Amino acid sequence: MYRIFFKSVLDFTVAFIILMLALIPLLIIAMLILTESSGPLFFKQERVGKDLKFFKVFKFRTMTHEKRTVGNTPIIGKAEGVTKVGYYLRRYKIDELPQLLNVLLGDMSLIGPRPSVPEQLHQMSEAEKQRYSVRPGLTGLAQINGNIHLSWKERFVYDLNYVKNVTFWNDLKIIFRTVFIVILGEHKFLNKPTMDEK
Repeated sequence: MYRIFFKSVLDFTVAFIILMLALIPLLIIAMLILTESSGPLFFKQERVGKDLKFFKVFKFRTMTHEKRTVGNTPIIGKAEGVTKVGYYLRRYKIDELPQLLNVLLGDMSLIGPRPSVPEQLHQMSEAEKQRYSVRPGLTGLAQINGNIHLSWKERFVYDLNYVKNVTFWNDLKIIFRTVFIVILGEHKFLNKPTMDEK
C-alpha cells in the first residue's frame, strides 16, 4: 500500500512544505547565483525516469559558461568551472533542491535511485534496468553508502536492493542518514556492496 499510494502522497506533501518553508532562502540563493556569474538560474538536463520515460531534471546552476575540459570523472570540490557559490551549493547538496519541483510534477520521488542520463542505458543489463521500476529520488540507498565514491555497477547493486525493499521505514532511515552525509560528507559513509547482492 505504501509503495503504490502513500509514498506518492508523502512525496508531494513533504516537497510542497519544504519549498514553502525554504522559499526566502531559495530566493537569496537564486540572487547569489545570478549575481556571481552570467547564465541561467537553473541547469536542466534530460534524465531517465520511471518506466524508462525521459524528463528534464532541475538543478541550481553551479558552473560558469566558460569552456572546460570534459571527462568521465565526476565534478568534485573546486573543479574547473565551478563557481564560488556553486562550490558550497554542491558541497551541501543545495543545488539539488530545485528537484523538489520534479517531485511535485510526479517525475521524481524524495527517495529512490538517482535519475541517470540516457547514455547510461546501453551500459546496463536488463536486470539493472529494474531500477526504473520506481521513480528516481533526490537521495537513495546508493547515495548514503558512498555515492560518487562507488563505481556505477556498485551503485546499481544498491539501487536494485532498494527496489526490492521499498518501505516507509527504509525511506525514513535513508532520509535521516542523508542529513548526516550532507553535514559530514559522503566519503565518511563509504560502504561498498558485495557484488553478489543483486
